[in-house]
Amino acid sequence: MELNGEARISGERPIIMVTNDDGIDAHGLRALVCVLVSTNLYDVRVCAPDSEKSAVSHSIIWNRPLTAQRVEIDGAEAYAVSGTPADCTGLGLSEALFPSLPDLVLSGINVGNNCGYNIVYSGTVAGAREAFVYDVPSASISYDWKRGDININDFILAAQACLPIINGIISAIKNKTHPTNCFLNIDLPTDIANHKGYKLTTQGKSLHKMGWRQVDNEAQGAKMLSTMSMETDSGVVSDNNNNNNNNATSAHHSQDGRLFNRELKTVVVEEGTDLHFLHEGYITVTPIRALSQVDVDCQNYYKEWLPKIANQP
Repeated sequence: MELNGEARISGERPIIMVTNDDGIDAHGLRALVCVLVSTNLYDVRVCAPDSEKSAVSHSIIWNRPLTAQRVEIDGAEAYAVSGTPADCTGLGLSEALFPSLPDLVLSGINVGNNCGYNIVYSGTVAGAREAFVYDVPSASISYDWKRGDININDFILAAQACLPIINGIISAIKNKTHPTNCFLNIDLPTDIANHKGYKLTTQGKSLHKMGWRQVDNEAQGAKMLSTMSMETDSGVVSDNNNNNNNNATSAHHSQDGRLFNRELKTVVVEEGTDLHFLHEGYITVTPIRALSQVDVDCQNYYKEWLPKIANQP
């Protein structure tokens, strides 16, 4: 199987597969697909979760079959899958659902940024990482959307702002110059209509620091949104469970345990890295890998440490 270069581009038009973690009905995914289809340059496929799977990281479902339900999206062949973003990418690449491999996998557009340590938690990034693991070029795309600050139609502007990057990746694949040892994590600033351009960045140590607060029931307190912010105008926590499940959880809590809500404490931003430049108004483009690269000092420390403890009685 040819994994890069001209032989990788099949047919007259390259194939782009789109996934996400916000679910197949999310505005970000629909905007990205709409913009890709409107170019008339690509054959577009969609293989995305059938419901929101935010912050599931690179988890997979292994103990039950997944369902793939055909969904009507103009100009694309689309399936809603009862799995995680990594599941969706894996199924989409397997040639069990689609007849051939895509040339590029895009994961997004996510509601909320994925910078710094958020990358570890992100289902959006995992959707692209799964493709990278299987040697298929990929990119994750996230929009630093703030509820109430911008119009939902700005997701179209966000998708359009990504087109030069997407077209450039496809061109590099055709020319056999696309690197195979990384994939791209792209974040778009809140004021996308007035962005300052593209900025090559590195993944920083920026972090949304979380805390926990004990509550009496599931409806108490503000809801944590997938954007890693608190929904302060609603005291009701919504999820995919029905009322019977909620009642069962409450009953379990009252008999056997204590109930805790996660809450955002503060946001730490490391200067000179991805989140810092995103807040400055740039579209950040960050090459990342699947493997963690340990600091050289740590490697040298454990090189001396391991033989010492191995020889102790």
